[in-house]
Amino acid sequence: MAKVLVSDPLSEEGLKILQESGGLQVDVRTDLTPEQLKGVIGDYDALVVRSATKVTREVIFAAARLKVIGRAGVGLDNVDLEAATQKGIIVMNTPAGNTMSTAEHTVSMILSLARNIPQASASVKRGEWKRSKFTGVELYAKTLGIVGLGRIGTEVAKRAFSFGMRILAFDPFLSRQVAEELGIEIVELKELFKRSDFITIHTPLTADTKHLISTEQFALMKKGVRLVNCARGGIVDEAALAAAVKEGKVAGAALDVFEKEPVSPDNELLKLDGVITTPHLGASTEEAQVNVSIEVAEIVRDALLGRGIRNAANYPSLESEVYKVLEPYTVLAERLGIFAGQLAEGRFHEIKITYVGDIIKYNLTPLTMAIAKGLLSPILKETVNFINATSLAKERGINITETKSPKEEEFVTLVQLEINTDKESRRIAGTLSANKQPRIVKIDDYYVESSPVGEMLFIRNRDVPGIIGGLGSLMGQYNINIAAMSFGRQTAGGTALSVLNVDSVLTPEVLEKVRKIENVLYAKVIKI
Repeated sequence: MAKVLVSDPLSEEGLKILQESGGLQVDVRTDLTPEQLKGVIGDYDALVVRSATKVTREVIFAAARLKVIGRAGVGLDNVDLEAATQKGIIVMNTPAGNTMSTAEHTVSMILSLARNIPQASASVKRGEWKRSKFTGVELYAKTLGIVGLGRIGTEVAKRAFSFGMRILAFDPFLSRQVAEELGIEIVELKELFKRSDFITIHTPLTADTKHLISTEQFALMKKGVRLVNCARGGIVDEAALAAAVKEGKVAGAALDVFEKEPVSPDNELLKLDGVITTPHLGASTEEAQVNVSIEVAEIVRDALLGRGIRNAANYPSLESEVYKVLEPYTVLAERLGIFAGQLAEGRFHEIKITYVGDIIKYNLTPLTMAIAKGLLSPILKETVNFINATSLAKERGINITETKSPKEEEFVTLVQLEINTDKESRRIAGTLSANKQPRIVKIDDYYVESSPVGEMLFIRNRDVPGIIGGLGSLMGQYNINIAAMSFGRQTAGGTALSVLNVDSVLTPEVLEKVRKIENVLYAKVIKI
């Protein structure tokens, strides 16, 4: 039974999904210190966290059984994603659960900035009535620049349109066509800074987005610009922002997040009247708390029980129906990798993968990962899995390329590998049989029909009489049952290939005897 550790508070609705799934043991321990978490994590298959638990490299490498980390929320800055990938652990988040709450909080911050609402409220409560001091600006006909047009950014845009705002957006991963359909103008970041009256940030914190907005960027902005950050602290350089507010370049800023949380009372931004702050409340609605809990429970449950992988940061997200379609091809891909990894001799430097036929309409990254895993498994054994296989290959200088072709050729679907080493180049192709079992159908330029399973004997021989008889006699001599045999040749009397599946272990002694059979040119044992 798979064990799940919930180390941060989760709603009852989410816990109930995990507890009633069947096949899962759920432990809720929300008071663990970092050392205590490190001490117990080795007993668990899945870890569910919010933002409080820090899933460090030390914790991850202490997790002997861990397969899944589920983050109830969007941000993954409290999870060492690189370490998790190295360890082969799937990391998933819940990008949809708090979309509306964060978008609404962002709009609230924009309105508060425009009309000085928090400052005016505080003034009235002090017994003041200074109407002229808090004169604001209208949103109508103003330009809103959105940095990151994902789920949250898109919902903010929809609400900004209702105020009559013009929308600019910067998002390197969004096509202009999609943006135009929404009525949004896609621009480069510098142009967004120059043209916007309000700027709101909706991008993750990464090495590339750290201090994305700093002194240089503030210099590009309009005098009197207003800035909102409900994404992640660290995207905005806080020292540079404080300076820009003081000099009047930035008329106001609304911050829900800080580089260090809880924010220090000494932070210069807290001393500025033009700065509005909230304590990371973007996802803090009753509805969002329930939604992210339900979502993380469902994705962790499904991943552990083999129902598909969704919202994964280091693995392709697959709906359950797609997962079912690709699962047998994943088995095929891994076995082709295992076969090719043992057949090819020398140091691997390039793997060219070609997918042909019906399967190309799907995201085939899982198959590529399976091939890499199969290829490296004979070398790295326990240290390689689906999640870390491609990164391990890259570390070893193995370049993996992926091509899709709609041409069906001889087979409805085909997975083809070209393995290049410092000594040779080998080609392997496989498909699924009618009952969805993996089959090798081509080795180099030879057509075969072989099942990649168990103990296999690969032979290259002269195409002359007596080979089959010699192999049969030898196997009988050592009481080795031949489960299947496949042969391939290009021309009669030339060179041929033979692939045998056997029911017993082929010892070095047997292999040496095979090599001594007349007209056998090459023989190798392959274990799947």
